[in-house]
Amino acid sequence: MKKKGLKVLAAAAMLTMGMMTMSAYAAEGWSMSNNSWVYLDKNGTKVTDEWRKGADNLWRYLNSSGEMAINTWVDDDYYVDSNGIMVSNQWVWTRPLYGDDSEQYWFYFGSSGKVVKEGWKKIDGKSYLFDSDGIMETGWSEDELYYLGQDGAMKTGWRYIEPPTDEFNDEEDWYDDYDGEYSSDGKYWFYFASNGKKYCPQTGTDESADFRISRIDGKYYCFDEYGIMRTGWVYLNGDPDDAPVDSIENWRYFAGEEIQNATLGASIQGWLSLEPPERLQDNMDEPVVWYFFNKDGSPEVGPDYGTASTTDFTRINGNNYLFDPKGNPVSGLHEIEIGSTDEKTAYYFDEDSKTALKGKKTIEEGDGTKSTFYFNEGSYAGRGVTGVKDNYLYYKGKRQEADSDVRYTLISIPDGEDTYKTYAVNSSGRITKNKTVKDGDGVKYTTNSVGIVIEIDGEPINNNSSYGDPIEPVFEEWDY
Repeated sequence: MKKKGLKVLAAAAMLTMGMMTMSAYAAEGWSMSNNSWVYLDKNGTKVTDEWRKGADNLWRYLNSSGEMAINTWVDDDYYVDSNGIMVSNQWVWTRPLYGDDSEQYWFYFGSSGKVVKEGWKKIDGKSYLFDSDGIMETGWSEDELYYLGQDGAMKTGWRYIEPPTDEFNDEEDWYDDYDGEYSSDGKYWFYFASNGKKYCPQTGTDESADFRISRIDGKYYCFDEYGIMRTGWVYLNGDPDDAPVDSIENWRYFAGEEIQNATLGASIQGWLSLEPPERLQDNMDEPVVWYFFNKDGSPEVGPDYGTASTTDFTRINGNNYLFDPKGNPVSGLHEIEIGSTDEKTAYYFDEDSKTALKGKKTIEEGDGTKSTFYFNEGSYAGRGVTGVKDNYLYYKGKRQEADSDVRYTLISIPDGEDTYKTYAVNSSGRITKNKTVKDGDGVKYTTNSVGIVIEIDGEPINNNSSYGDPIEPVFEEWDY
């Protein structure tokens, strides 16, 4: 109270000095009347509804009664304090000028003394939003893109807050239609850019999308139409109830609370064992599946069943993997197209590791029989060999062998367009070189230095003809 009294006395002194200075020449100036300050013109008449300066060169206002206004709005857009001084560059906690609102709010008056209205204002390095009456806004802005704290300052970065609309609080109306995880405390994670706008499809590069995928601090996060950070499986291509039941394409995964040592809501790169999206669960062999996720949260997805190419392989830690359309790494023996050449060969993906095997292996074919295969090592690792390897003949990785009762059989391997290389192989699959051998019927096969048959019973062979089809591997059937 003493401080306030000193302020009033100081203001009075300043006004009095102004009045005394003027009174030496004319009656015009400030004067005390009935315990209120008034301003008299040169005729000694009170000035009303006008601004006047005091000796301190600060503006004061004379109301309709000619008295200096205090603690009130003036001219709709200005405010005077307890000393009658027009405030500027200053916050004021008061009631709005219009309406019966008994609540008080924060207003800010700029350097000209005029209240800031309808827009943003940067004050002391922070951004504030004011409505059409000049009231400092708090909470969500009307367009629901910005969030202002209780101090009114625009917030940036991560915020765990209630969503912008009341419908989130009505579980019956909203939760039944919401495909995200429902929060028990009604709060969700949002992210606000440096310009204050929340991350959502409307503020992304594709405003027509259902979700916005954004990279923050090196990790990818997903935000829905409300700006809520999503966790778990998210279907990016419309209603998840309409998603295909046999493909995981257009699904992404973002860490939920059940994933230990992971950042909530962030994408996880690498292998992760998860339950499939609910839409796919009835069409899976196992309740929990291994997926391999890219850094943006998308799982590796394979081609349509039965159409795989080596271009569909995913190389992880130096090994080749093939995924099916449901995101499962395949296993077993599969026929694979080599690039886009229309040429096909075999790859065998180990049941446990799911990696493509290399080298000489005895494996189980699709019909359950066990056979010897050879898969490339080094270049084209895992590709079934077609041709001679270590003096044995292979086709699509499978060793070609004669029946034991015929001793030798002819196998013609395609060699370019409409040409063949023909080999004579015994019951173990071994070829002959620089020799003439007889099969069980006494037919003579003469071979050259690399094992290619050049004569049959002394007659030269035709390289444009096939003398025996190779034995095809029995491949696994794709799981539809």
